[in-house]
Amino acid sequence: MIAGIDIGSRSMELVLMRDNTVVEQRTLPTTFDPLRQLERLLEGVKPETCVATGYGRELVREAGLPCEVHTVTEIKAHAAGMHYLQPEARTVLDIGGQDTKAISITETGKVRKFEMNDRCAAGTGKFLEYTAGVFQIPVEDFGAYALRGDNPPVINSMCTVFAETEATSLMARGARPEDIALGLHMAIARRTMNMLRRVGLTSPVAFAGGVARNPCMAELLRRDLTREQGELLVPDAPEMTGALGAALLA
Repeated sequence: MIAGIDIGSRSMELVLMRDNTVVEQRTLPTTFDPLRQLERLLEGVKPETCVATGYGRELVREAGLPCEVHTVTEIKAHAAGMHYLQPEARTVLDIGGQDTKAISITETGKVRKFEMNDRCAAGTGKFLEYTAGVFQIPVEDFGAYALRGDNPPVINSMCTVFAETEATSLMARGARPEDIALGLHMAIARRTMNMLRRVGLTSPVAFAGGVARNPCMAELLRRDLTREQGELLVPDAPEMTGALGAALLA
C-alpha cells in the first residue's frame, strides 16, 4: 500500500494506492490542530511507502507511520496528479486555500515552468472565504450566488482587507450584492489568467484545488480560455490532485 498526503491550509487529503490504482481517498479540514486531524485521517492506515506534500508536509513525519516519510513540493505533486487524471493537460492551475500555482507541464507530466503566488491571500480560497463572510454566505455557496449577478462592477483591489472595504462602499452606493460578488470573482479570474499567461498558457488547462469546485470561478476561467482558443478541464475531485500526485511519486 502506498500513501500520498497533502496538508493544506484549509484541508488535508489522503490517497491510498495499490498497483497504480486508487483504492481509497479521505479528506478532513485542517483546523487549528492539524496534527490531531492528521492522526484522524490516518486511522487504520499502515502504508509501505508514504510521500507528503503541501505546506504542512513535515507534520507527517510526526504521525507515527510505520514507514519512512518522504516529501515533495506541491508543484511536482500537482503536476504528477493532474497528468494521471488529465494526460492531455499542458497547464495546471491550482487555487488552494493560501496560494495559487500556475504550472506548465510536458507531455510526460514533468514541470516545465511555474509561477506561485504565496505572499498574500489575494486570489486564493482564503480570499473567497473572507469575502463570502462579508456577504454572510457560506463559502461553498458563494460561487452560485455570484453567478446570479449580471452587472458586475470592476473591483480594483485584490488585497483582502481593501476588497472588503471596496465591496462595502459599493453596497452603500446601491450596487446589488450578487453583482459585487461576481465582480470579486472576475477580479480573481483576471489575476489568474495573467499568471497562466506568464507560464505559457498552453491548452488544455486543468483546474485543481478546492476552488475548482466554485462554479463561478470555473465558468469565468472557461469563458476567458475559450476567447483565447483554450479549454478548461476540471476533474471530479480537484482537491485530491496533490495527494494523488504524492502517491504516484511514491
